[in-house]
Amino acid sequence: MTSGIRRIRVLIVDDHEMVRDGLAAFLHTADDLELAGEAETGEEAVQLCASIQPDVVLMDLMLPQMDGIAATRTIRQRHPRIQIIALTSFRDEHLVQGALQAGAISYILKNVGAEQLAAAIRLAAAGRSTLAPKIVQTLVQHASRPSPPGEDLSPREREVLVLLVEGLSNPAIASRLVVARSTVNFHVGNILTKLGAASRTEAVARAVQHHLVG
Repeated sequence: MTSGIRRIRVLIVDDHEMVRDGLAAFLHTADDLELAGEAETGEEAVQLCASIQPDVVLMDLMLPQMDGIAATRTIRQRHPRIQIIALTSFRDEHLVQGALQAGAISYILKNVGAEQLAAAIRLAAAGRSTLAPKIVQTLVQHASRPSPPGEDLSPREREVLVLLVEGLSNPAIASRLVVARSTVNFHVGNILTKLGAASRTEAVARAVQHHLVG
């Protein structure tokens, strides 16, 4: 260990051994970065974060069983001090949004150069974000594209919408969900607003048209 340098302890999470080996070798080349541990599943990552308390996690998103987004969310909820960098080959907007919403501070593609990755780790440890240029482009494209109807419905509003499509009245929905009628009225009003519908019938038609219910 180099004297006077505070090392940033990094946990590598990836289900491919070759990727983990490559990242571990990369960490050993930097005086201020230290390999804290390795995990090949989301569950193992959650357990290791509790026991070794790394500063930064390099998190693959495509993991078996508990995926990287779920693992990120769990770790951030339990250990807010630990910063997580999503390190993946995929730039799908849903993955990007999911990882950032789960609490990842940065989103980096695996074809990143060693210097850029080291810089991203240092920034993450300092609480600062890094987004790959292609990811910024993806987010800009997503923001500039109109959201499809119903994308902003809450889980409860979706439940109510399903029952509306089934033809239930507000009192019947209240009975089914075991909530007050006023609560159902509130949810139905929100549904009409979010779907741009003037009536329950129009809301049902839009739900069917846009495949908002199974």
